[in-house]
Amino acid sequence: MNITPKQLNILKFIQNFTETNHFSPTLQEIADEIGVSKITILDHLRALERRGIIRRQRYLSRSIEVTVSLDESEPGGVVRPRTSLPLVGRITAGSPLEAVENQEMMDVGEMLVGRKDCFLLEVRGNSMIEDHIKDGDYVVCERRERASDGETVVALLPNGETTLKRFYRQGNKFRLQPANSTMQPIVVDEVRIQGVVTGVMRKY
Repeated sequence: MNITPKQLNILKFIQNFTETNHFSPTLQEIADEIGVSKITILDHLRALERRGIIRRQRYLSRSIEVTVSLDESEPGGVVRPRTSLPLVGRITAGSPLEAVENQEMMDVGEMLVGRKDCFLLEVRGNSMIEDHIKDGDYVVCERRERASDGETVVALLPNGETTLKRFYRQGNKFRLQPANSTMQPIVVDEVRIQGVVTGVMRKY
């Protein structure tokens, strides 16, 4: 998709700044670099956001995320869809374990077409093996706070631990069901859904 030269410069600055500092620049920092007003930068960012080229979180000053990969070899400032996702941690498909964020990225290619706001988790354990999710696999997760019964979710438990299980409502409780006939479900009074599994990748 074509963008203006100024928008390409803005994207390049945001990307380089973020790679160097591990957080995105503020509006003022972008304006100072490009040599225009904050209002002008905001107009460009809104245009890029409408086209899905960047993503921002409301009310946070350092929340700009470039959602595409820049291809400077193409004329006219062409950008192409990003085919990598952040590997945000490792999650047990067994006993619950905290998922810890890191900076590693993995390329997942065509699996992401048509999906928004996804992340990866590396699986530890075999409680989901009957759903063909094995120890060492990577699950692609769509960031969501709600899930339907039977969906495989990243579930944050009341004790702060995170686990990968099938999600079911059971009266006033929630059942997190392993896909392993030798294991018992986790039943809790409350649970926070952090994502829903949309794909599985495996290295051989």
